[in-house]
Amino acid sequence: MRIAIAADHAAYELKAFLADRLREWGHDVLDLGTNGPERVDYPDFGYKLAQAVANGDAERGVALCGSGIGISIAVNRHPACRCALVSEPLSAALAREHNDANVIAMGARLTGQDMAIACLQAFLSGEFGGGRHSGRVEKLTNPNFERTEA
Repeated sequence: MRIAIAADHAAYELKAFLADRLREWGHDVLDLGTNGPERVDYPDFGYKLAQAVANGDAERGVALCGSGIGISIAVNRHPACRCALVSEPLSAALAREHNDANVIAMGARLTGQDMAIACLQAFLSGEFGGGRHSGRVEKLTNPNFERTEA
């Protein structure tokens, strides 16, 4: 799977760590930066990641900043992205199963490496459940979508 990963200055070390794990697991990684401690603006990297996922340059994405909040908001500005802020594996799995999330966000100042790995594994191994969730997910990009089933 091709996975895009992006971070701001607060999360560049976690990004490098996760990118290495993804490569070890056999994934193709599209590293969108940043690559050092110099202050940058998380929206710039969130927008880059969202564009890569929306364009099909990556199947899934991993967005990182200090808390995960700011970059998740930036990614979710793109209607083709469904970014879930996660802090443990159950929320990562449910983001895939119920919300068909194509991006997860985590906070490097709040999530340690072991927990980040567990979240990433749950996210990547999860599948969208479809069914009753399909109409809800459709409404995320098409607010006027009307369900036809009861």
